[in-house]
Amino acid sequence: MKPPDTLISDVPTDPAAPSARGRIVLVTGMSGAGMSVALKALEDLGYEAVDNLRLSLVPALIRQADPKRRPLALVIDSRTRDFSAQNFLDELEELRRDGDLDVRLVFLECGDEVLQRRFTETRRRHPLAEDRTVPDGIQRERALLFPLKEEADVTIDTTQLSIHDLRRILSGHFRRDAQAALQVFVTSFSFRQGLPREADLVFDVRFLTNPHYDPELRPLTGLNPAVAARVESDPDFPAFFGNLTELLRPLLPRYNQEGKSYLTIAIGCTGGKHRSVFIAERLAAWLKDQGLRVNLSHRELERLGLRTAGAGPASSQQANNQQAGSQQANQQANHQANHQG
Repeated sequence: MKPPDTLISDVPTDPAAPSARGRIVLVTGMSGAGMSVALKALEDLGYEAVDNLRLSLVPALIRQADPKRRPLALVIDSRTRDFSAQNFLDELEELRRDGDLDVRLVFLECGDEVLQRRFTETRRRHPLAEDRTVPDGIQRERALLFPLKEEADVTIDTTQLSIHDLRRILSGHFRRDAQAALQVFVTSFSFRQGLPREADLVFDVRFLTNPHYDPELRPLTGLNPAVAARVESDPDFPAFFGNLTELLRPLLPRYNQEGKSYLTIAIGCTGGKHRSVFIAERLAAWLKDQGLRVNLSHRELERLGLRTAGAGPASSQQANNQQAGSQQANQQANHQANHQG
């Protein structure tokens, strides 16, 4: 079947060519949530990156730069000398009134316990906790930044994200080539381990036959053909998957038309090893057939370091690549913990 015309562009965009509007990405958020990692990721995507710029200097920088030729990424947070949420919002409104600029505000969020652990482990001083404890500084900053979070175009919660995950999400939103305007990320997960915080759409497949209760299938994963066959044999599977794709079919062009560049679809089951893995694989394949760029991950398989013995050649290779990426991300996370700002 021919994919919908609205989902894919036949002519790639030259990343080096000037765009109709200059792209500016303003990054802010909680200290310790990964702003320095985000800025580096945007720099790797071809953005001119500037860290900890005073708000009063933003207009002058934009006048000197050429965001139509090379987009700008700026980190402005509570470390800035003249920082205030109201001044930030005033500057943001002024920039958005400029018809030649495409301005996006990214807010990095993170849970209090994780933020406190990062500051404690790295022995860094919280910028708003010079005369108080780290938890007090976190709460003070959260209250200070709340108006910015409300105005953000993209909010990313990094509580459970690795550096690799954060870079992937930012690439989905802000990569410069536009061969496919909408990029989809599909992930399987376990409800017992919590919902993926970055998910836009969540589907529960716990009603399907659970291979966990078959002693021969229990140690395998949804990448194994025997597990896939067991899930497919459920009499409710064909209708469910058909309804799922029919639900998504009209939504995807609308997301694209509304300018959404990155969509995360999460498929969950009890343990995140069998049913959700198989459904995520099948859904990712269907989305690719629609002409979309699709990334696929299995959160619990990567978290547990499970091998994919018995998987088909394509799935096995993909899982091995994802496993290596996850291990590399964990190593990077340990190495760069001191640099998450």
